[in-house]
Amino acid sequence: MDCCCRACRTDLALAFFGRLLRTGLTPDVVAYNTVIHGFFREGQVGKACDMFHGMAQKGVMPNVVTYNSVIDALCKARAMDKAETVLSQMVNDGVRPDNVTYNSLIHGYSSLGNWKEAVRVFKEMSRRFTPDVITCTSLMAFLCKNGKSKEAAEIFDSMAMKGLKRDTVSYAILLHGYATEGCLVDMINLFNSMATDCILPNCHIFNILINAYAKSGMMGEAMLIFKKMHEQGVSPDVVTYSTVIHAFCKMGSLDIAMDKFNQMVDMGVRPNAIVYHSLIQGFCTHGDLVKAKELVTEMRNKAMRPPDIKIFHSIMKNLCTEGRVIEARDILDLMVHIGMRPDVPIFNLLIGGYCLVHKMEDATKMFDDMVSYGLEPCNSTYGILINGYCKNGRIDDGLNLFKEMLRKGLKPTTFNYNVILDGLFLAGRTVAAKEKFDEMVESGVSVCIDTYSIVLGGLCRNNCTGEAITLSKKLSTMNVKFNIAIVNILIGAFFRVRRNQEAKDLFAAIPANGLVANVVTYSIMMINLIKEGSLEEADDLFLSMEKSGCTADSCMLNHIIRRLLERGEIVKAGNYMSKVDAKSYSLEA
Repeated sequence: MDCCCRACRTDLALAFFGRLLRTGLTPDVVAYNTVIHGFFREGQVGKACDMFHGMAQKGVMPNVVTYNSVIDALCKARAMDKAETVLSQMVNDGVRPDNVTYNSLIHGYSSLGNWKEAVRVFKEMSRRFTPDVITCTSLMAFLCKNGKSKEAAEIFDSMAMKGLKRDTVSYAILLHGYATEGCLVDMINLFNSMATDCILPNCHIFNILINAYAKSGMMGEAMLIFKKMHEQGVSPDVVTYSTVIHAFCKMGSLDIAMDKFNQMVDMGVRPNAIVYHSLIQGFCTHGDLVKAKELVTEMRNKAMRPPDIKIFHSIMKNLCTEGRVIEARDILDLMVHIGMRPDVPIFNLLIGGYCLVHKMEDATKMFDDMVSYGLEPCNSTYGILINGYCKNGRIDDGLNLFKEMLRKGLKPTTFNYNVILDGLFLAGRTVAAKEKFDEMVESGVSVCIDTYSIVLGGLCRNNCTGEAITLSKKLSTMNVKFNIAIVNILIGAFFRVRRNQEAKDLFAAIPANGLVANVVTYSIMMINLIKEGSLEEADDLFLSMEKSGCTADSCMLNHIIRRLLERGEIVKAGNYMSKVDAKSYSLEA
């Protein structure tokens, strides 16, 4: 309705404007401004610009309102070059830009994420007149949001020099910026300086500090701020308690978390769903499902929605990743107990968890339970179980499941084929792997860089190095862009067939191909250089690796020491053993 009214008003203004022209009267700048602004508001930018450019021909000079209307519209349209052109015209016409002008430009550059230009406009504005507090805080907020708290601090400091009153909002913006970037020393120094401006921190300010320390695992400091909050007569709100409770739950300090929860209730602060979710997640993660059930019931009694399936999915994912699959299985029972229906991703997590801890019978049973539950396994489900079979040396079971998948009409994905290929190569069944790769290509399934990495690596591991090199050259002619993993495989392949110079050339070409050598690359090179007796070259390569910022790991150093000892290079081996000690690594048996 409001849009229709605005359109009507614009039409009326335009009709009146046309009547003025027909009567031979020249509309004044106010009339032009009204119509131009109306066109911009209705999104008719072309008509607005035409009227703006036609003003001079009628002998009517645009004023600051006219220019501001045009510049603001162009900035909102992200046409910053055109806005700058209009600004130059404005200055040349002797019209002085004001706060509105520069605010439009700052907002325009900010919306594009161009912080450098936003700061440039701010500095240009500052040379002409003093920006107001709103301009300063808006730009500070933008800079902090984009990780530029240092630049925001410069604006904050300039406010005091310009005589602008820094308020709670400006302090909160910079404190949050420091907190987000982990600059906790700067954060607390700024907090302590609030007294200089005679500003008392409010609950929001304290929450920023408590959250920053809690996220960094510094609960001692967080609780000191929590105590200081009480001492200054500021009452914690639900955000304060939520932050503290979540942090203690994450640490496994559930007794303290519950103490804070009870304190919160006693203080008359109503717990929200976030607080309950943190506690439920904490008790589920640390095995107290009875308490978790109590909290779910409590939520329902308070007419609050219990945690959704995403919360339980997150908990189970963390448990399965850590190999705590039995505890994850208990979470499934909890879900059923509270009337929640598990979905396919939940079962996929459990199947993958059992595969991870090598309990394939349990993984298979979970697959069957899923079907019994009325859920249809998807490509990912089959892929996870097939991968488990292959990784646990049961490649035939994996192949049978792959065939079952086809019988059910599921089209294998790249992931499914990659799993089978990797399993076949690991089992040394190279011929079957090559046939499966050909089948993949012929069926039109997308072949990704991971597929090529599996095939090339599998060929090399199974003494088909020549075939791997031939395939790599074929891929090069197809403009397949290799990643560093494939380059590492090929360097090792060339060394294996004693084409050492080709291996070195490939290593030297890594930067030219837009790649960065990693610790595996350097390890392959050094082991083979030591093997061929190029010990000085190997030492030089190690030094260049450290200069490039790549750090040797325990595996690499142990390999180097073993190779040197095999060649009887006791002194050189000792030099590398000192590096093992310096990094607190351990020598392999």
